[in-house]
Amino acid sequence: MKSFYILLLFTVVFSPTAIAQKHIKNVKPMLITSSTDTISPAYKHYFEGLDSLYNDSDYINNIELNPKYYKLFVPLTYYYSPIRQAFSSPWEFESPEGISNPINELLPINKNLFNETERINKFVNKALLSIYLSHPTWVVNTEEAISHKRVFQDRVARRLPPKTPVIELFRPDPVDENVRRMHIRIRRPNFWLFGGNGSLQFTQNYISDNWYKGGESTNSVLSNLQLSANYNDKEKIQFDNLLEAKLGFNTLSSDTVRKYRINTDQLRITSKLGIQAASKWYYTISTEFNTQFFRNYKSNSSQVVSAFMAPANIMFSIGMDYKLNKKKINLSVFLSPATYNMRYVGTDKVDETQFGLEEGRSFLHDFGSKFQTTMKWTVIPSVVWESRLYYFSNYKKVEAEWENTFNFVLNRYLSTKLFVHARYDDGVTKTGDSYFQIQELLSFGINYKW
Repeated sequence: MKSFYILLLFTVVFSPTAIAQKHIKNVKPMLITSSTDTISPAYKHYFEGLDSLYNDSDYINNIELNPKYYKLFVPLTYYYSPIRQAFSSPWEFESPEGISNPINELLPINKNLFNETERINKFVNKALLSIYLSHPTWVVNTEEAISHKRVFQDRVARRLPPKTPVIELFRPDPVDENVRRMHIRIRRPNFWLFGGNGSLQFTQNYISDNWYKGGESTNSVLSNLQLSANYNDKEKIQFDNLLEAKLGFNTLSSDTVRKYRINTDQLRITSKLGIQAASKWYYTISTEFNTQFFRNYKSNSSQVVSAFMAPANIMFSIGMDYKLNKKKINLSVFLSPATYNMRYVGTDKVDETQFGLEEGRSFLHDFGSKFQTTMKWTVIPSVVWESRLYYFSNYKKVEAEWENTFNFVLNRYLSTKLFVHARYDDGVTKTGDSYFQIQELLSFGINYKW
């Protein structure tokens, strides 16, 4: 009977006013007792408040609604649960005869105290399904549309502050005078990399005057300095600069004119500007300048063999440079089909013909092609091989050099070096039977890198 009342109440609430009045008038006589002509408690409980809405003389009673029946007291909404309930199977598993559940015997409980909501939902779903079938036009909303709406209480909304203008969002916060101002320093990226290394190597060989095989005692020292300044913007441009200075002395008792002689003397400055053409190839302009520091003489003579700026070479090249930078090896292979080489002898005390110049001339101009490769290979952490192979030809003569330095590192400061320098030049006066020349030096000393 209670289910009928709630279903009828839902119909009255959501029907138009005239229909609601008609339903109330038709239902009212049914809920009045015949013996006393008084309103039954059921009618008073469910409809007295609604009846007073259409009668100003009646007192409007508070209608207390059970929240578990909310689906019947909101604008009619299409829910999915009535359809699922209608098509669900009522079958339940039944235990075989003779097998009882000991829990029900030991702990007897009233299950209705725990499934009230489930039982109410089944009843409400039946009522809603009946209305969906009989009055589909009354549906004003769907469950999916409600789930996408935000739940917001009006009383909370009234406490929210007014909307903040956009301009206020960008207004800076007030500065607290008690907070110390921070000094911000913006640094531009530095694409330059500076480095260098220096070494001082010694060799000593003593032979007594009465040594049965003869020979001479010698002492030698070799200093080496390399400074580099390289620019790399990590995109297109690389600019490499290298200064190399070597100076070595040795003593020979057979030279009666001087106590020591210079056996190694070199000053070389190279620069390469490259613009990336491919992943490892660069369009490159290269310049190189080399000469020596001091005068060098023939043994037991005052004749000057070479001196500062005598000779001096300046070379300009345009070509392609292949660069490979790995963890253990750095390789550069430069190919130049267009190279200009100028040789200068700046003193008349040096025989210019020994360096390919015509007698009485100070300059020699050559145009040709150039090939140069430089490599630094860390074979193992204690062995490093540095190599430079140079080739130049003006298509009439050839000048080639191959320098190799093997550095055997003992620790950060001590090392042993083996230097081998081979050279070929058929544009100078031949000394002996070949144009091929070689120099070798093994030394031990101090080494430092930064």
